[in-house]
Amino acid sequence: KRHADWSRIAEGDGLCGFFGQNRYKMQKQKGRLYMECKYQLKDGCMRISMPKEVDHHYATQLRKEADLLIGAYHVRRLVFDFAETDFMDSSGIGVLIGRCKKMGYGGGEVVAEHLSERIQKIFVVSGLHKMIRVAPQTMDDGRN
Repeated sequence: KRHADWSRIAEGDGLCGFFGQNRYKMQKQKGRLYMECKYQLKDGCMRISMPKEVDHHYATQLRKEADLLIGAYHVRRLVFDFAETDFMDSSGIGVLIGRCKKMGYGGGEVVAEHLSERIQKIFVVSGLHKMIRVAPQTMDDGRN
């Protein structure tokens, strides 16, 4: 069954539901259906909440959506939030490298935050820590 066209749904200062065919979790709250946000845009900064597993299927979708939003909204700062992420394969690493290059062409900045120990190891082994600034962990992050 095909869902309605969720091409662009704005909620607050975030942006939800780009290309929302099967990539978004539909939730029902207070009698209304809505999609969980994964992109937030504000003042030239875009935050991408990464999923639990960043694999080939997610990476392909993320690449398309992020490039569209970066160009359309003239993003100058891109933040990858790994708070919920437990796994990332080489296709996820490739997406991060590609967005880093894309942001670098326009003089933008890329930041990663809330990295678990596992994701930190992936950053070091792959060399991502040399390309992407990793925000320092705070005591209240609740992550190792």
